[in-house]
Amino acid sequence: MLRMAEIPEMVKIKKVSEENADTKTFFFEKKDDIKPGQFLMVWIPELGEKPFSVSYIGKETGITVFRKGKFTEKLFSMEPGDMIGVRGPYGKGFGIRNNACVVGGGCGIAPLGPLIENLDNPYVIIGAKGSDGLIFNKRFSSAKITTDDGSSGFHGFTTDVLKNVLKERKFDVVYACGPEIMMKKVFDICEENGIKCQVSLERYVKCGFGVCGHCDIDGFMICKDGPVFHSEQLRKMQSFGIMAKLKNGKKITVAEYAGWRCK
Repeated sequence: MLRMAEIPEMVKIKKVSEENADTKTFFFEKKDDIKPGQFLMVWIPELGEKPFSVSYIGKETGITVFRKGKFTEKLFSMEPGDMIGVRGPYGKGFGIRNNACVVGGGCGIAPLGPLIENLDNPYVIIGAKGSDGLIFNKRFSSAKITTDDGSSGFHGFTTDVLKNVLKERKFDVVYACGPEIMMKKVFDICEENGIKCQVSLERYVKCGFGVCGHCDIDGFMICKDGPVFHSEQLRKMQSFGIMAKLKNGKKITVAEYAGWRCK
């Protein structure tokens, strides 16, 4: 049975913004103190709960949602005035440090949005498979854009841009969120260059506050110890960039996990 603090608060959707054909941002009022990198558990009657990173922090709270299943399909059908249940925030957010590079791949740019707005002139890299998958490129108009297919910006990967910029500039920290394979490459590049790294990891989160153990990764709980992890912790994670677990406990590669999460 949930403690009172973990009972979802019913909030009214104030605004819905379409980021691209498969991504929307839902805004609602939530007065709790939310730190960049933390997440919320969102509840829809009869469909249960799902975790979502907070992509906007301010007078209105925003979550940016990629359509990938029954739960998000239901969210996508909702309009301003509709009610959803929200609890949180949960997890540990980003440690704010300037002279930073921020790397966001696909929907991974979502939790990085509030972080970017709390940093002093960071170097921002936003990547996607193609131009139709880009989000927040208008929100952060000075960002370096990359696409795998070359349809917009630099033809290549975010990690290619990171390698190139590090030849000319030194950062105190690199922040990253996106496909785990990308984040592992970012971490490896940081290790090679002696730069601190913070990444936001994703695993199957069920309870949101460290009780069920579903989101364990090598002894760390995504919901409690993360979702943001620093270089010192990442070095201890043998599964980082390699293996993940489904909700039934079955181990699969992170590439397979990414595909499963999109079903």
